[in-house]
Amino acid sequence: MLRLDPIRPIANRFCRLVGLPRPELTDLAIERWEISPAETREVPPVIALPGQAERITRTEFAPIEAVLQSLAGDPAEFIPATMGYRLRDVDFVDGALYAGGAELHLRRRQRSHLTHHHPRDSISGALYESWVGNRWFGNWLLDDCLSYRLAEEYGQPVTSTPPRGGHVPRYEELLSMNPQRIGDVHFDELILFDDHHNNSGRLARAQDMRQRLIAGHELTPCPGVFLYRGRSGDARILENEDEIAENLESQYGFRIIFAEDHSVDELICACGDTMIIAGVEGSQLNHGMAVMPPGGTLLTMQPADRATTAMKLLTDRWQQRFALMVGHGTAEGFRIEWSEVQATLDLIL
Repeated sequence: MLRLDPIRPIANRFCRLVGLPRPELTDLAIERWEISPAETREVPPVIALPGQAERITRTEFAPIEAVLQSLAGDPAEFIPATMGYRLRDVDFVDGALYAGGAELHLRRRQRSHLTHHHPRDSISGALYESWVGNRWFGNWLLDDCLSYRLAEEYGQPVTSTPPRGGHVPRYEELLSMNPQRIGDVHFDELILFDDHHNNSGRLARAQDMRQRLIAGHELTPCPGVFLYRGRSGDARILENEDEIAENLESQYGFRIIFAEDHSVDELICACGDTMIIAGVEGSQLNHGMAVMPPGGTLLTMQPADRATTAMKLLTDRWQQRFALMVGHGTAEGFRIEWSEVQATLDLIL
């Protein structure tokens, strides 16, 4: 039975320190194939009032230049292919995959960089998890759950992610997800996917996911849904969040929801037949994006010092629009004027 060479992590770390080139894990694949071809697609611009971009003082997840560039969209953006890779003799230890001189980390290490226990079990499987999906619920729901469909098509779906609480178990049930959960293990054969790009194949899987989620639910039509962010997670405190929510409800007929107080089924029924999902940028908005129909709009409210268009990649994938409002203040406390909310809704509608 093959076991991890304890020298491998040390050697890999030495290569990083001295800047020696190392292969990507997928460079070692014994087989690779195209799942969905590359293509050129129109990517819509962000919906925003004039002057919003100029308020951004700092960005999150991407350089400010990249965020500003994404606001304009692209009438003919090149979208790479979705690829599959088959590898042999791969070790998964403490959240990282090792093969040859390559490694791929899927979560933070829990043990020393220089010592590893040897995997005791050998299996084969198709891995669908990602670093961002293990870190953020929204990426698990709208990224990794799409890749699960590939994993079940090409092998036995496997994940190192332990069972999660909250809304996750019900989503897994509705999406018929039943992966093999692993710890440290040796893969006799491992299938990986490059499934990061919004080509037609991935867009089709997004709509398949929406249909799986709304099936059997009695959707409640409404003009829009405001999903409270609350005070959990990283700080993005909209000081007049209550005022905005109340005005959206009284003047536009929005439904106001604290996502954490509702079940997955209740969220699906509330958000599955609306054309606007609004709220402070955060993971609670992913519940709405997952089931809002194509053509709907995600309206995000953000502080000037933590601006991001990361969710636009997701709305593009679900064939929805992305709207951005940048408030005055910082993530610890910012405000958005109601008059600007009204003006932005006029742009959307």
